[in-house]
Amino acid sequence: MKETVAEKHPLGFFLPENTQLLMLGSFPPPQQRWSMNFYYPNIQNDMWRILGLLFYADKDFFLEAPRKFSEEKCKAFCREKGLGIGDTGVEVIRQKGNASDKFLEIVRPIDLEKVLAQIPQCRAIVVTGQKAMDTLLSVLSLYALVEEPAVGTFSPFVWHGREMKLFRMPSSSRAYPKPLPEKAAIYRKMFELLGMLPAEEKEK
Repeated sequence: MKETVAEKHPLGFFLPENTQLLMLGSFPPPQQRWSMNFYYPNIQNDMWRILGLLFYADKDFFLEAPRKFSEEKCKAFCREKGLGIGDTGVEVIRQKGNASDKFLEIVRPIDLEKVLAQIPQCRAIVVTGQKAMDTLLSVLSLYALVEEPAVGTFSPFVWHGREMKLFRMPSSSRAYPKPLPEKAAIYRKMFELLGMLPAEEKEK
């Protein structure tokens, strides 16, 4: 029987001082799948393509080579826009040794109290997968009443007197069967609502 070993998160939370939106996934993929030392490092993951499409009208904006994202560009974007990034799992066991959330056991979850104390301007949290949502809700339930939002929507909640929104966006994994433009359109509504992206002009 293969021994399972707990794995600590290889990246610290990235929390610019002006963070207004905290984006949370579950846990990074195994490091052999990384194309950079930052969040969403797998070249097969479309998060940076979604953000490139929305903010720069270029899905390849964050690429510095065909198979490599630019860590510098990604971090600069987060600082400029006030986007904090982290994961709901701080320590996990990969039951199958892969990146699948289905076989990810959360040993130690996010210390949300500690994280949100560092970003007082943050008014929204977005999760990008069901494992992340389940883990976050288990932590949130200790502090606040919040309903699980459907994909593409949000639920309001109050965190120590701070009015906040919890968004559930589509997974940026290629395993989630939805074309990139369709995923981006759902993310656009969130960024517009938060005032991080100008509202798209509709044709009359």
